[in-house]
Amino acid sequence: MRLAELKKEIIVPQGIEVKLEEKTLIAKGPQGENQKMLIYPTMKILLEQNRIVLSVKNADKKDKSMLGALQAHVKNLVKGVGEGFTYKLKVCSGHFPMTVANENNQVIINNFMGEKVPRKANILEGVKVEIQGDLITLTGHDKERVGQSAANIELATKRRGFDKRIFQDGCYIIEKAGKGAQ
Repeated sequence: MRLAELKKEIIVPQGIEVKLEEKTLIAKGPQGENQKMLIYPTMKILLEQNRIVLSVKNADKKDKSMLGALQAHVKNLVKGVGEGFTYKLKVCSGHFPMTVANENNQVIINNFMGEKVPRKANILEGVKVEIQGDLITLTGHDKERVGQSAANIELATKRRGFDKRIFQDGCYIIEKAGKGAQ
């Protein structure tokens, strides 16, 4: 069953400049600049004063879901250049004291479970890392990059084949973009 024309609108806050070059949406704001390619064959993107309009004619169920996903991407793009995103990780070491350092776009984790070789997690470009005691804070204007960097740190301390209830050492995400981790 096809629906009539579907429209999703995103309001652009004051102080953020948005422009469209072919299928690439570029947003500039106080935190920096983000760009995202929005490619979907039946979708039209319009810029009207202080809002972005995404629309699809004769939409079906798949078009409706894709339109919602692209709306979320655009909202994150605009929010990122305005406010930025922050992820927080907690360093938990019950068995061996771990040390964490930031060097050359990598987070180095020493003495994880008594290992002699340090574990390394890559930090993507545009993400700032602050380490204060047992708290790691990642900030940036691109939600995907900040989230992937946090996931890289968490995955660097993952141990397969061990019971998580007993071996709780590692770095764990405790806050995702202003929301507590579930």
